[in-house]
Amino acid sequence: MTRQVVVIGAGPAGLAAAEHALRAGAEVTVLDQSDVPGGQYHRTLAEAYESPHPEQHGFARKRRVLEHPRCRWWPNSAVWALDRCETDRAPRVHVLRGPADGFARERHVLTPDALVLATGAHDRTLPFPGWQLPGVFTAGAAQTLAKGERVAIGRRVLVAGSGPFLLPVAESLLSVGAEVVAILEANPNATVRKGWSRQPWRLARHTTKAAELLRYAATLARHRVPYRMGRTVIEARGDDRVREVVTARVNPDWSVVPGTERIYEVDAVCVGHGFVPQPELAVAAGCVLDDGFVRVDAEQRTTAPGVFAAGEITGIGGAVAAAAEGAVAGHAAAGGEPDRGLRRARDHTREFAKRLAEAHPIGDGWSGWLRPDTIVCRCEETTVADLRRAASGPVQAGSHALKLGTRAGLGPCQGRMCGPAVAELCGGAERHHRPIAQPIRLGELAEPEP
Repeated sequence: MTRQVVVIGAGPAGLAAAEHALRAGAEVTVLDQSDVPGGQYHRTLAEAYESPHPEQHGFARKRRVLEHPRCRWWPNSAVWALDRCETDRAPRVHVLRGPADGFARERHVLTPDALVLATGAHDRTLPFPGWQLPGVFTAGAAQTLAKGERVAIGRRVLVAGSGPFLLPVAESLLSVGAEVVAILEANPNATVRKGWSRQPWRLARHTTKAAELLRYAATLARHRVPYRMGRTVIEARGDDRVREVVTARVNPDWSVVPGTERIYEVDAVCVGHGFVPQPELAVAAGCVLDDGFVRVDAEQRTTAPGVFAAGEITGIGGAVAAAAEGAVAGHAAAGGEPDRGLRRARDHTREFAKRLAEAHPIGDGWSGWLRPDTIVCRCEETTVADLRRAASGPVQAGSHALKLGTRAGLGPCQGRMCGPAVAELCGGAERHHRPIAQPIRLGELAEPEP
């Protein structure tokens, strides 16, 4: 009997999983909340799919997998819950089909033989005074507007945070006419160099990454954009919106070096301090997490029966790593045996992900930027003082009672933006146990199961 495989997420990992599950003979259903495939990495204007740019031609080939006769492509589909089965089968998948702001979404329940989770990650942004002001954007949001809508977040933009993702974000902003006044990498040169220079002969396997880096460097040089290391944004100022930002040099642990403050006049700032996986569905399926990432074996199997995981939810490594993991996961989910070539490609990209983590860590001293009145949870306007007061009280740090007492993490984003910061400031672990993984109207919830 042909195996039924459901893939959640149509980014690089999900598309690769679908392709290789189809090659192994499975019938595949691919779900994604967006109305177009590709995820954040391949986000483009709708009419740009036929672009002559080589990158777009490559993506055009990848997305053809969705036209395969054994593949069903469900865009605008939100997976809001997973039901674990009592047997060793994969969990049932509860789906709402239709635009998120629509009122006639269709409710479906899928019962796959195997489930591949490729839900990706979202930006991590550390709080700082003034980060709630209009004009402060995450790096991912700035790139989404630039690549998907051809909209610049401002005329004069400062890009700051940590990690190589800052480079393509700056390139995207420049392409839509913004002036990038500087790129600030919080980690000092010594930390970045040490992370990337370990066993340098192994970097020969990642020639495509080197080519990308050279392209970004040429773009920055052409536009005369300075790249500063060991500096970061510690405050945004303005009345109705951000008007200026305060930057400072930081130590290797990201504590501020006194007397090194500098002010930039800007009308927008985009910040990104790496990425946070989206493991809500993995937790609902019963998967074990290690430091927030889904634990997988050599074939991308999780600890939950019939559930595989690939991409950023197993470790932050970029699009190439995600696709390599997706290929292995899709093949195994379809009942096949991933060959040595697929495994070798996946292992090489994992090595790159490890270097990335070593070269661009988040220092423990970032909380020194904060003041008592600094807002940490922007949805509920919970301040540093509120959190520290609650954490020092009778409730246990990280407990549900702490959330109820401060409302941190209970707003529209459900802690997706502030969760890691709240957990670190209060000394508790971030929690992902949400029976409903995506927003759903009470009327939709009340409808009888199909």
